[in-house]
Amino acid sequence: MKRIFLFIVTNIAVLAVLSIVLKIFGLDRVAYAQTGMNYGGLLAFSAVVGFTGAIVSLLLSKTMAKHSMGLTIIGQPRNDAEAWLVETVRKLANEANIGMPEVGIYEGAPNAFATGAFKNSALVAVSTGLLQSMNKQEVEAVLGHEVSHVANGDMVTLTLIQGVVNTFVVFLSRVIGSIVDRAVFRNDRGGNGPGYFICVMVLQIVFGILASMIVAWFSRQREFRADAGSAKLLGSPTPMVHALQRLGGVEAGEMPKALTGFGIIDKSAVMALFATHPPLPVRIAALQGTRG
Repeated sequence: MKRIFLFIVTNIAVLAVLSIVLKIFGLDRVAYAQTGMNYGGLLAFSAVVGFTGAIVSLLLSKTMAKHSMGLTIIGQPRNDAEAWLVETVRKLANEANIGMPEVGIYEGAPNAFATGAFKNSALVAVSTGLLQSMNKQEVEAVLGHEVSHVANGDMVTLTLIQGVVNTFVVFLSRVIGSIVDRAVFRNDRGGNGPGYFICVMVLQIVFGILASMIVAWFSRQREFRADAGSAKLLGSPTPMVHALQRLGGVEAGEMPKALTGFGIIDKSAVMALFATHPPLPVRIAALQGTRG
């Protein structure tokens, strides 16, 4: 609940700062005189559009994960392997000072992820391929990584970042579109002409690509923190190093796009700027203290 409160307060603060800057420099009056656009209203509209999708995705993340990944939630362990998995997550959650997450297993190549809107009611899931390809110490390191994501509040923070950049994409594309419509397409009839709508569509794509780079950069930074969190929970970076080395030698399982950033590894990213995870050698070097 505290993180959700901070989430809301931060968003309000961002909008307040933008509004104050516009008013202090008189940009809202100048822009209105030239474009006829109410920038205060546009800013509010942009925030609603920008954050709605991100917040809804966060709130539905556990449900989406369960259905899209075909998860089997371990309520009552059916065998020793499931009992060990649940107790290991419980031990790590206690050490990380978070509530016990739901624990799930899904069929697939080696991978794992954590998701959920609240750190005391999250979900941690691992694939059958990961359980079969790693020893218990390596699996525990991966679980420590995912529990660290939950403890760090990475799901909420990533949603905040996504919402902020979405707001700027919606806001700036319409501001620039309105200016171009009047300055380039000479639309002085009032209202928005074809130039406005064309510019908005093109700019939302361009700014959306730039926004994806920002979100991906943040995602890569949180992977380093989660790796370090795993090392702290286990008392040594060695198990996580071995787990990453093991992942480097097998083909990682594909995950739905909405969950890619929450996995232990992402090999679907082709371009480094859009990768949600740093390269495995870089993560290993960071754990070993040799990263430049």
